[in-house]
Amino acid sequence: MKKIDKLVLGSFWGPFFLTLAVVIFIFLMRLLMFYIEEFVSKDLDLATFGRLLFYFALLTVPTALPLAVLLSSLMTFGNLGEFFELTALKSAGISLTRAMRPLLVVAVLISAFSFWFNNEVSPWANLKGYSLLYDIKTAKAALNLKEGIFYNDLPGYSIKVDKKIKAAKESTTGDLLKGLVIYKHPTNGIETGNREIILADSGRMYTDKDRTYLVFELFNGNNYQEYSDNSTVNYASTGTQGGQFIRNGFKDYKLVISMESFGLKRTDENQFEYHEYMKNLNELSTLTDSLKKDFRQTSLSVASTSRQYYNYQFKTEQNQGQKPKPIKEGKWIDSLLTKQKMTERDMAQLALSQAQNMLSYATSNVAYLNEKQKTVWKYELESHHKFTQSISIFVMFLIGASMGAIIKKGGFGVPVLIAIVFFIFLYILTIVGDKYAKDGLVWVPVGAWLANIVLFPVGLFLMQRARHDSRLFDKDLYIIAWERLKTAINQQSTANSKHMA
Repeated sequence: MKKIDKLVLGSFWGPFFLTLAVVIFIFLMRLLMFYIEEFVSKDLDLATFGRLLFYFALLTVPTALPLAVLLSSLMTFGNLGEFFELTALKSAGISLTRAMRPLLVVAVLISAFSFWFNNEVSPWANLKGYSLLYDIKTAKAALNLKEGIFYNDLPGYSIKVDKKIKAAKESTTGDLLKGLVIYKHPTNGIETGNREIILADSGRMYTDKDRTYLVFELFNGNNYQEYSDNSTVNYASTGTQGGQFIRNGFKDYKLVISMESFGLKRTDENQFEYHEYMKNLNELSTLTDSLKKDFRQTSLSVASTSRQYYNYQFKTEQNQGQKPKPIKEGKWIDSLLTKQKMTERDMAQLALSQAQNMLSYATSNVAYLNEKQKTVWKYELESHHKFTQSISIFVMFLIGASMGAIIKKGGFGVPVLIAIVFFIFLYILTIVGDKYAKDGLVWVPVGAWLANIVLFPVGLFLMQRARHDSRLFDKDLYIIAWERLKTAINQQSTANSKHMA
């Protein structure tokens, strides 16, 4: 490796990894802001939250790589141009394309890595990340008792406290509660009503070390229980009909409740594997072929199935007052038409009913086939994106390196602004192309490759301008051109005036 290659590569890797880390962080913050309501009060442990961030950080890598390559290559050649190192290289007979060669190799390697990442890692990360996110969204909120309000999210219990005193973080005895009322409900679905009521002057609430059980340690209270008794009882002594009430007083009583319903229950990940984002290229190709075959078979079956909505009747022409011959049953003759003579009104009603049935049948089948076709387009689109996201890295390198050599500005000022503009342009074109492809407005390959089709010629044009030391972004060039245009206009108007005179 020559010194020029070491110089260029040394200037590239720092901004590349910094930009990659910043973009991943920004996308993770976007995720947190979007799902912040789902995370609040779910009492997630750090391991679960860390796994979620890790999976979604992996998902942002394919999106972050083009921007990182664009910005780092732009800054690399911008710095070389700003400190006249590019000028020195050209004076020594080294062309711009030779100076770009090490980064060109790096861009190809990053593109290959991006393809492997999209095909192998992204489907796995999508499956793990979105299944875990679904489990978090469907998990119940952590136990949060409010003063004077019954809490009913704990299965089998209704709990109310008059006053709640929050315990210190270092305390292991839990929150101090005043004036507790606890109703125990039957959970077997057979009995109804409140069969047990616990009243306590005070108590404490805490969980065990494994956060498996919720413990209420109650002080100075009573436990009221009702027992159903089918045998003969002295109702006069109990004051009830159909049961007995028993009151137990206590000074210290522990109520242990399982918190299994509040735990994070993992859903079977196989339920999420149908999504196209969770398939590699081979799986997408197989599923696309199967869907196309199913679509063709369904389309062909519509015509044959629709024949049941038609009746066939042939009339013989009446010549010289002769009566028409009776219709005989046959392969194409509805048997009902040969058994009874129908009036024109009845035939019109029958035709209208069958037309309505046929319209409903056709409408439902058109909608069904459209959905099948859109599913095929989605899988085809995702197959193309395995390649388009990789090629976009190479396209962004062409634009970034050429722009850096033209503007000759390094740092995080102008290069960041230009990189964001091109990245937003790439992102918008990708979204528009995907939408048109999914809706069937354009051919799927055209929609998938739209961003690269538009930006690749831009990269080649900028490369050609950079090789010829173009002053494309020099404002003095445009000021001089504007002055020349005004001078030409004034001369033309003066010549026209003299000609008129």
